[in-house]
Amino acid sequence: MREIDVKIIKEAVCKLFIEANHKLPCSLVETIKSFSHTEKSPVARGVFSDMIENLKAAEELDIPICQDTGMAVLFIEIGQNVHFIGGSLYEAINEGVARAYTEGFMRCSIVADPLKRENTRSNTPALIHTSIVDGENVRLTAAPKGFGSENMSKLKMLTPSANEDDIVNFVLETVKTAGSNPCPPIVVGVGIGSDFEGAAILSKKALCRDVSERNADSFYADLENRMLLEINKLNIGPQGFGGNCTALAVNIETGPTHIAGLPVAVNIGCHVTRHSSVLI
Repeated sequence: MREIDVKIIKEAVCKLFIEANHKLPCSLVETIKSFSHTEKSPVARGVFSDMIENLKAAEELDIPICQDTGMAVLFIEIGQNVHFIGGSLYEAINEGVARAYTEGFMRCSIVADPLKRENTRSNTPALIHTSIVDGENVRLTAAPKGFGSENMSKLKMLTPSANEDDIVNFVLETVKTAGSNPCPPIVVGVGIGSDFEGAAILSKKALCRDVSERNADSFYADLENRMLLEINKLNIGPQGFGGNCTALAVNIETGPTHIAGLPVAVNIGCHVTRHSSVLI
């Protein structure tokens, strides 16, 4: 049995959310640059240039890459041989989030009640997804999620009679309806299977996968490539100004489901789809 003081978790959470909001994963930066070189529209190339300049400025000034520093979403995988000491795990996580957003001078966007709309002024509570895994390590993945893109996400309960084309068309319909709202070029997370809430979590997890990695199953890797190709034919383009790059990547995650269902969720991330992980 390995003991881990929750203070270590608090410090790691604080560092992760500051890091995720200040610096994009290298593969995403490289993908943005790659698409900027192949973009045919002069206007779209200009938008790409501004995006790249914004990333450089954020790094030089050590400031967030987007004014919407997001809802604090945290995936935590806990080894079953880990025992936390020193206090409450969830309290430590929220203290780490609060420190990151207040001491890091990042925008606090969370309201305590969905209708009364009073800001908590600490960006807490975080949305925490916990899973128990083998071993004696803890993996934390911080995924701050802005709502310009989150608001454009959708979930549909298809039936088993639906085919691959139906799934592709639902993803395309979601992206087309979103238009310029989620600050394209976007990253598209697709969750297929599980149940109503499970498909949504799968789609969120998909956004935390490196954009350079395709699904390990070649069937779904091919489907990711097909979806990306079809999305980029929509001519929405960077920031909605038209062009041949509307999406930077499509990531699919799947899960077992019921014989009577085929849930599909689409979670859209903007061009600064942020995430950062650490293994403790």
